[in-house]
Amino acid sequence: MGDPVPLTTARLLLTAPDERDVDAIYEACQDPDIQRYTTVPSPYTRKNAADFVGLVADWWESGVEHTWGLRAGGEFAGVVGLHAIKDGGAELGFWAAPAARGHGYMTEAAAAVIDFAFGPMRLERVEWRAVVGNTASARVAQKIGFRFEGVHRRALPGHGVGGAYGRADGWVAGLLSSDTRTPQNWGL
Repeated sequence: MGDPVPLTTARLLLTAPDERDVDAIYEACQDPDIQRYTTVPSPYTRKNAADFVGLVADWWESGVEHTWGLRAGGEFAGVVGLHAIKDGGAELGFWAAPAARGHGYMTEAAAAVIDFAFGPMRLERVEWRAVVGNTASARVAQKIGFRFEGVHRRALPGHGVGGAYGRADGWVAGLLSSDTRTPQNWGL
């Protein structure tokens, strides 16, 4: 479908992760929260990081997924992507490297990706999901306007260190292209 599209914000450059990012991705994915709240393999090896980077171009080419690495001041800060792109919709997913947390980078990056999704991609809906309890991810989704839609029981497979958490309950929220992007308060 296409080549990776770089995005820029006031403080960030978002580009497809490449070979230069393998070590930074490997290091970030040693974080227990990334392993608990995402579907990265656990234990996470350098080969996992290299394989991930190798898949990104294929995903862009096929159009099934668009993945960006965040760079703040030239330093790798995390990953954000649109997954399961089809039929006018996609799912937003992201994680931040531990050193990059608390600076608002992920909110800024996710907002840029949503602009791209509803602008050039012309998507109608973007969905966000997170393991119940992942309040950092929920804060990002709330800040960029996602509407809370509920809890899906045991809906998220493959989360947790070594698969220790099995299928996890998941928070679900959605954002339509016609929605305002005003911050939301889900009362979680």
